[in-house]
Amino acid sequence: MRRVLSVHFAPCALFVAGVLALMRAGSFSGRSDWGAVWPQRPTATLGVISTVVVCSALLGLLLQPFQVRAVRVLEGYWDRWSLTAGLAEALARVQRRRWEALRMRAHEVADGARHLRVRADARRRLAARPPIEALLPTALGNALRSGELTAGERYGLTTLSSWPRIYPQVSDRLAEVLRSGRDALDTAVNLCWSFLALTGASALALYDEPSVWWLCGVGLLMAGVAYKGAVTVAQGYSGLMHIVYDLHRFDLLEALHYPLPADRASEAEVFSDVSDLFAGMAPEGRGYEHPGSSGRSAEAQDNGKPTGA
Repeated sequence: MRRVLSVHFAPCALFVAGVLALMRAGSFSGRSDWGAVWPQRPTATLGVISTVVVCSALLGLLLQPFQVRAVRVLEGYWDRWSLTAGLAEALARVQRRRWEALRMRAHEVADGARHLRVRADARRRLAARPPIEALLPTALGNALRSGELTAGERYGLTTLSSWPRIYPQVSDRLAEVLRSGRDALDTAVNLCWSFLALTGASALALYDEPSVWWLCGVGLLMAGVAYKGAVTVAQGYSGLMHIVYDLHRFDLLEALHYPLPADRASEAEVFSDVSDLFAGMAPEGRGYEHPGSSGRSAEAQDNGKPTGA
């Protein structure tokens, strides 16, 4: 229920209430009368509130299947559309220049406390980004891709294919933290879209009223704040993905009935085989380990012996 209210209902309610206010003020048909926005009679107030609630609930249900798409568009996956492919490449070049600048700052010789702090901050920011060849056009996309390309790869696992399989193995406390992080990310993304949509509706309704164009500026500012919040949450979520693999990568092996590795070299080997398995290439020559199976087999052999044997 908390996810439904925060992720879907609240952003939709913001957009619906804003558009309804513009309609009641008559902004789409003439000069705005802001005094008419709030109803004077209690029954009319109840009707407005009911309209906002019903329309927001229906809009939230309609948009819920597109939640992943809403995030991916803000991540910068625009290459599949010819109209945005050029923009994606231009923004990706900007991200690569910023990555190079951070790398130079992170490796420059520091002399003094201030330069040491600058270098440490550059290294921290660089560690929160993916490799330069995998950079996306937007900050949100790079914050999430950093976890998607490094969380499991440190142990030889492909994160994108292993994440849906390792997630059910996490502890209840960690799963709750992950759910909270994902809810916060989706809420920030949906708020960003709501403010952008409301800004577009306001521009359409108020284009002939320059005195209130500042409302469109406020909408864009709030969309930027929501986007910045989404980037911050995404960086924290990528860190949580690393923690999941640090603590539960061996739980994945137990769930697959693979024997646990004895050292770091064998760990990299077994996780490489697991990644091949997830990619559709079944590894050969690796045995399984079924807890308790040897004991049950011995008991079955004993039960099969003749009496007195």
